[in-house]
Amino acid sequence: MYLTEKDVRGIATYARIGLTDDEVAAMTVDLNNIIESLKPITEYQLEGVEPTFHPIAGLSNVMREDSVQPGLSHDIALANAPDQQDGQFRIPSILGDGGGDR
Repeated sequence: MYLTEKDVRGIATYARIGLTDDEVAAMTVDLNNIIESLKPITEYQLEGVEPTFHPIAGLSNVMREDSVQPGLSHDIALANAPDQQDGQFRIPSILGDGGGDR
């Protein structure tokens, strides 16, 4: 089964990719070459073979369980702040006049 230029135009439209006539012609050739290169896969006898969803069988989640951990205290969080005011980080304004140099 090979793709026609009409098929490629349909795929491009669906994917919202603008292609010129020359690009459609080239893409048709490229996609048909890819399909041709995959042809040997159809020769395998796969009757009764269960699909594999992960290449490493029996893989399980190796991440740790989520658990609540104590965080930084307010004082420790502000300890290394270059500037603070009223218990909050004080940073330079990036949107214009912030009322001072910071």
